[in-house]
Amino acid sequence: MYFQRKIIVILIVSLTLFLTGCGFNNNEEKKIAREYDVESVGDLIVSVENIPDLSNQIIESILNSFPSPVEISYLLKAVGTGYSYNILNPADNKNKYITSYKKAINLGTYGADLGYTNIYAQRRDVIEYLNLVYELANEISIGHVFDFNSIKRVALNSENLDSLLYMTTVNYERMNKYLREQDQLKLSVLMLTGGWLESIYLLSQVAKQSGNDELKERVGEQKITLDNIMLLLSVYQVDPDVRKLLNKFMKLKNLYDQVEIVYHYAEPDFTEVDGKMAVVDNSTTTINISDELFMQIIEMIESIRSGIIT
Repeated sequence: MYFQRKIIVILIVSLTLFLTGCGFNNNEEKKIAREYDVESVGDLIVSVENIPDLSNQIIESILNSFPSPVEISYLLKAVGTGYSYNILNPADNKNKYITSYKKAINLGTYGADLGYTNIYAQRRDVIEYLNLVYELANEISIGHVFDFNSIKRVALNSENLDSLLYMTTVNYERMNKYLREQDQLKLSVLMLTGGWLESIYLLSQVAKQSGNDELKERVGEQKITLDNIMLLLSVYQVDPDVRKLLNKFMKLKNLYDQVEIVYHYAEPDFTEVDGKMAVVDNSTTTINISDELFMQIIEMIESIRSGIIT
């Protein structure tokens, strides 16, 4: 996992160097910053149309590296936490989502909730959140690539949880792929942002209630993903809703900047798996986060999430 994160950092640095190599000198940076009322090129609003095609490849690479909501839900169940319907984004909120921004980002939140209900095999809730996902997908014109009927049939008639999870994950990936193919990267970014935020909200709520140290560390390590989400959102900062969300994420980032992530390198081992040589990574990562900072981060996540789902 840490190796994957190093790749993400390399991609971000590559984007920065690429923009610099395209002729962004200090005077031009200041001129653009003044135009968009930001303080530095680090806060720069960049239009996708003004960046060569390589930038889309970088954006997609970062999008593909986001932690899966299902992965976090698996973790919650693995540490022995019980199912809680009350922490999900209420189904009644769906009718509040009128703009494409709200629909796309909450397609992500409901997707994370769907994954959570899947993991705990809550069939009735799976159907409820499956319907919500399908309705929002239709409203942003991607419902036709979501195989609703097949997933519903499996949810109602099958005891094979793995099949249900696989079909749900594949269909979400299909929607994201379609959005990117249709030059709707912003909606894809919003959808994945909503899914990530809902996932860490679920994670942080359970971590707060259970006091589980592993869950606490997983909340802390989201510092890395947050940086990449803010990078992606900054591309679409001309949208007032995105700009407002970025301002909120900046407050969260200021807290996460106080989280210390220490990488401990260890020589890898080489072993044979199914007749092929494999590398076993023995390196570890330590997340240093105080109880006070942990609670501050949770409160900020709750605040941001509240603004998204209501």
